[in-house]
Amino acid sequence: MSEYQYYEFQAVDRALSKEDRAELRRISSRAQITATNFTNHYEWGDLKANPGNMVKLWFDLHLYLANWGSRRFMIRLPKKFIDRDRFADFLPGIDEVAIYDSGDNTIFDVDIAEMSEDSYEWDDGSGWLAALAPLRADLLSGDLRVLYLAWLIGVQWEIVPGNEMEPLPGIGQTNGGLEAFADFFRIDPDLLQAASESGAVSETPELSAETFRTSLEAMPDEEKPPGFIDLFRATLA
Repeated sequence: MSEYQYYEFQAVDRALSKEDRAELRRISSRAQITATNFTNHYEWGDLKANPGNMVKLWFDLHLYLANWGSRRFMIRLPKKFIDRDRFADFLPGIDEVAIYDSGDNTIFDVDIAEMSEDSYEWDDGSGWLAALAPLRADLLSGDLRVLYLAWLIGVQWEIVPGNEMEPLPGIGQTNGGLEAFADFFRIDPDLLQAASESGAVSETPELSAETFRTSLEAMPDEEKPPGFIDLFRATLA
């Protein structure tokens, strides 16, 4: 096989309508499409749409993998539930890591066109998005450690100066989502270990359950996505 590309998108806060699914079917006649997911792979040709636009329109998570080393992961978040200015503190100054707004949402986008040659190994892409998906709930609860890992990519590439202040004083003990992110983007294990030993972790107290409850109660009922209600309940559990 000379070429392989894998695309997966997931809707969390709002299920795809019949009209949404019909529009997605026009993009791909062979993709697996459900009320919450779009998955396809290509051994020739390519996706006939811009993944970034698909996230803006329909999806909360996106993962892309190609066998020549390209990897991408995107998270869409409602701006009303995050500290947008704080997110910007984690930008490492490289084009491959971006945080930008789209309407009422903020998108965290890590898009690496080509990884180092020693990472060219067969991977069909399945399973990665499921492993990374919990990071969205982490961000919504105030745990910004995945942004710190994105910042570490700039450190690894020697773009971030050695004397630059860290956006967090470390990440403490990692969880499955953070480990999957570090593995997916091939973050140097030594950098990850150093960050894990630095002690500090998240900023969850700033976005407490009470803050989350107040924000939800202030929203009109028709704007309360089922995914957020489930996430809120899980946060309180």
